[in-house]
Order: sequence, then C-alpha cells, then structure tokens
Amino acid sequence: MILQANNQLTLEEFLNLPPGEGDITYELVNGQAIPKMSPKKFHSKLTRALINLIEELCGDKGEVCPELTIALTRRGKDWAPIPDLLYIAHERLPSDWEDEGVCSVPPDLVIEIVSPGQTFGQIAAKAKDYLDAQVLQVWVVDSKARSITVFYPNAAPQTYMGGEILKDSLFPGLEFTVEQVFQKAKIP
Repeated sequence: MILQANNQLTLEEFLNLPPGEGDITYELVNGQAIPKMSPKKFHSKLTRALINLIEELCGDKGEVCPELTIALTRRGKDWAPIPDLLYIAHERLPSDWEDEGVCSVPPDLVIEIVSPGQTFGQIAAKAKDYLDAQVLQVWVVDSKARSITVFYPNAAPQTYMGGEILKDSLFPGLEFTVEQVFQKAKIP
C-alpha cells in the first residue's frame, strides 16, 4: 500500500483503502494512514487473558472485540484507532452495525497494551484522546511494570499492581488482581 504523506484522508477514504500487505493494519490519525504495530507473544497472551476475563463476567451483556477499528473524532478530525481490545454494551450498539463493519459508537471500555517500542506516556496520551472522544474508560496494560492503569473521564487515573484488587463500575461484580491477569496469560 502506497500512502502519500501530503494527502489528508477522510474516514470514508481511509475505510475504502485496500488492505495492507502481510499482517500490517493501519489507523487513521490526523488524516494519515499510520501502520499499527503487530502484536507479539506477550501482547497476544495478555489480550486473550483479558478477553476471557471480561467474557466470563459480562459476555452476555455486550461485545468484546480485539483489534476492531472504531470511528471516532480526535481534535476535530476523523480518527480511526484500532485498540487492542474493546467492550461495548449491547444497549449502546447501533442496530445497523454489521458484524464486519467499523464500530461507529464510542465503546464503554478500550484496552491498550504497551508494546515494545511504545512508552507508557504515548499510550496515556492516547487514553486521553479516547476519553475526549467519549469512550467511558480506558485500561492501559504495561507488561514490563506488570500493571493496569485505569483512565476515567472525570477522575485521576488509578494504577493497580500485584495483588491489588481492580473493581470496575462498568462491570458490577468484576473483581480481579493484576497478578491474576498475568497468571491467566501464563506470563512469568
């Protein structure tokens, strides 16, 4: 895929681009198609563990989707990020949403896992952009720090580590420790 840096893509133009080569996917950021880093082993294992955890507790109340493009607005421009994982309650899903289509409403929860080559600060800035785009909560998982930081729209972020219990108001009854997530992912 050849993308010229001086062309500003609209969301519609971006969504109609041909697929990337190999396993490369793209996000729309500031009118540009930006390659998204392909997940590695720990990243994939954490994603699977989080999917299982959320589906166990709320699978019948909403959709849990890995690597799904969301149509949002960021700083007044079309934005099409692909979070590592998202959850959206059934009552917020548009009735015309196609199974293979882009998520057209802000999800309840976005989860981003810090990948090699990314900094926590970069992902924290992205978390703020998600909240500004009306996502209800963002979890940032840092495998090096073995932590989950929860970003809220109207409160300071809170970081959980080790045996600290993470409870989330979006998911009544959801209660787990960060260590349980890493154990479930079989990450030593």
